Amino acid sequence: MTNETYINAESVCALLHKIAALGLQIPITIILDNTRYQRCARVIAVATALQIELLFLPPYSPNLNLIERVWRFVKKQCLYAKYYEDFAQFKHAIETCLSETGGVHKEELATLCSLKFQSFKNLIL
Repeated sequence: MTNETYINAESVCALLHKIAALGLQIPITIILDNTRYQRCARVIAVATALQIELLFLPPYSPNLNLIERVWRFVKKQCLYAKYYEDFAQFKHAIETCLSETGGVHKEELATLCSLKFQSFKNLIL
């Protein structure tokens, strides 16, 4: 699902409906950051009605949000020191980069998007 304008509660609800329409027969958990439009009553009500669990990351934790890592990679590939004549070329470059995540960029992204996080559960002070 793509969006060329602003993301808001309505677009999050549309995403939830699209995911629910897939008819998956397993529990669905969506991991979200703490933006206001994701935490609003409307989004929570839609998720509850669709039996989708919303899991919110702690505030100010971009390193836990894997999409932030992917976006940083895409910016490096598509934006740094590059000029695009128009929005269509810019969009095409991003779509091409994202379409190659399972091929050309697979190894680099696998390292970048590792699920190995430092844990402080057993920290003795």
